[in-house]
Amino acid sequence: MGKIKVVHYINQFYAGIGGEDKADIVPMEIEGVKGPGMGLKQLFGDDAEIVATVVCGDSYFGENIDEATATVLEMIKKHEPDVVITGPAFNAGRYGVAAGAVAKAVSEELGVPTVSGMYTENPGADMFKKFTYMIETRNSAVGMKDALAKIAPLALKLARGEAIGTGEEEGYLERGVRVNTFVEERGAKRAVNMLMAKLNGEAFETEYPMPVFDRVDPAPAVKDITKARIAIVSSGGPVPKGNPDRIESSSASKYGRYSIEGISDLTEENGETAHGGYDPCYANEDLDRVIPVDVLREMEVAGEIGSLHNYYYTTVGNGTSVANSKAYAADMVKFLKEDNVDAVIMTST
Repeated sequence: MGKIKVVHYINQFYAGIGGEDKADIVPMEIEGVKGPGMGLKQLFGDDAEIVATVVCGDSYFGENIDEATATVLEMIKKHEPDVVITGPAFNAGRYGVAAGAVAKAVSEELGVPTVSGMYTENPGADMFKKFTYMIETRNSAVGMKDALAKIAPLALKLARGEAIGTGEEEGYLERGVRVNTFVEERGAKRAVNMLMAKLNGEAFETEYPMPVFDRVDPAPAVKDITKARIAIVSSGGPVPKGNPDRIESSSASKYGRYSIEGISDLTEENGETAHGGYDPCYANEDLDRVIPVDVLREMEVAGEIGSLHNYYYTTVGNGTSVANSKAYAADMVKFLKEDNVDAVIMTST
């Protein structure tokens, strides 16, 4: 075959159009190679050419997913690509869902192979990994070089119809797709060998890893809410005015513990949100919309709860990894126990 034709789908940020202020742009084609496409172009050399770059704002796509998918699909279809690349989206949730939805539609409706790239905790990864080859990336664009170095050769293989190796070999997330393979030893013998290795405390590798689900037993109900001390924990990014600890708007590397002693109402003067994953205007006008300090103070005065704890705990859920979130929670729990908190109200966005 001649030079491989590639269409690249990216969001408004990587297209250089803007950030959250441009997240509502409608699908469009832009001239030339943009953002990660520049790296792909170098990696492709003379083997492939990005013939079109299709862009859509993350918010617009998420709020108009059927219409946006159809429009993007038409833009891609007219170029008759040999392979379509979406992203990589790393740990950006809305971008990941959009990139996955586009890849799924291209694969199913156009019959064109697709490659994407995401962090394993991106919601788009779990939703769409069985519909596309999804290179496993780091949780931010710091891992761009490594991601593109795996995306480019896999895209070329798919376009040429070459055999694709396992996820471990090619660097993509396991898709949950079973294929028949021939090996030297039959299954019964391999199973017994694994069992013996396990019984003897030796290393072995299962051929069918089972999913691990994090299950948490619910705590007992509060016996008497009128005597309970209530605390607030939020992933919506509420912080004192000025964000004193500089909690990041995405992929937070820290959490905050802030006093609300003597405060019965959150206003533009004493609070704001650090969150970068939603329009902050309404939260910045009245942070009680994110953490209900005003209502809980009223309930405290009315005797409907025992008391409102004088500290609230906060971080940003936008792009923050599960591992970091667990670490923050473990730290918060120490404070909550020391302060004899009976129950926690958890808010998001």
